[in-house]
Amino acid sequence: MRWIYCLIIAFVCSFSLCLQAQDTFSIVAMDSETGEVGSAGASCVDLSNFPSIYGDDFLGQLIPGQAAINTQAYYLPANQNNARNQIINGSSPQETIDWLIANDVQNAPQFRQYGIVALVDNVVESAGYTGASTDDYKGHLTGPGYAIQGNILLGPEILEDMEEQFLNAEGDLACKLMAALQGANVVGADTRCADNGSSSLFAFLKVAQPEDVEGQPSFLVSVSTNDGAGIEPIDSLQTLFDMEKNCLDTSTELARLSDQIKVYPNPFSDQIQFSISDPSGLQYITIYNVHGGGLMYNESIIPSSISTLDWPAGVYWVKIVTDDDIVFRKLVKP
Repeated sequence: MRWIYCLIIAFVCSFSLCLQAQDTFSIVAMDSETGEVGSAGASCVDLSNFPSIYGDDFLGQLIPGQAAINTQAYYLPANQNNARNQIINGSSPQETIDWLIANDVQNAPQFRQYGIVALVDNVVESAGYTGASTDDYKGHLTGPGYAIQGNILLGPEILEDMEEQFLNAEGDLACKLMAALQGANVVGADTRCADNGSSSLFAFLKVAQPEDVEGQPSFLVSVSTNDGAGIEPIDSLQTLFDMEKNCLDTSTELARLSDQIKVYPNPFSDQIQFSISDPSGLQYITIYNVHGGGLMYNESIIPSSISTLDWPAGVYWVKIVTDDDIVFRKLVKP
């Protein structure tokens, strides 16, 4: 009877991606220290057959400083938009998924798959969902600050290798997401692509900083190939990635820079104070309110203190850019 249901789905979707795009393996994550949110994924879908899709990173939706959402398996934009709205309105990742299951736009949550991370009461929470009728192998893994999900997979090892690579990778969030995708760089990871000699047909990775505008992440790389071309998109994505990022371990240098910059108190009430041992390399500082307040401060010098008496309660990300690097601090005003 499932083929009858799929025909109904195809009719309702008017030939959209919801029938074809099972959208196989993906990851969402959030860095609790920097406020970065990211999404990465790949699938054995030839996007040239779907010219109405805007960009090959449509699976992931980033809400800067707050959340990342991946929506896949019989993908429907309406479900993705509903997930975003639930998060914006204050729901946790698990509450959002529970709502999506109860309010699927086609009353067919058993065919969907979700991964969500979000900042909830100053803590990053994660949740995943795999509908019982998504195609095998299917499953999801969640941990502190990340959710990994996939269907039509070669086996559970694809998700497990993604998780292992993500957790053990050096570098920032983008570096970890790229490593996670490499964990699935196996011929037939999406089993539909075995004959193509690749893991998938398209791949993407994007990361938003807390001050980014929604829909305009500051880091985005993507690759889309055609069925039969025999190209591995994750390798092509890695090439583009390496042109933009250096994932070498610079933890020692970053630690020294971090020690030079103090932002306090935390939590704060009527002011934020700064202490920088060597301000000569400073480029600028911005302070961004996660919960709708937007940009609160943007200057090329750092004063000894900033009055915050009129600032609303919420979570704030402080970004300090120097000649050598970028330092983030998360502050809370109760």
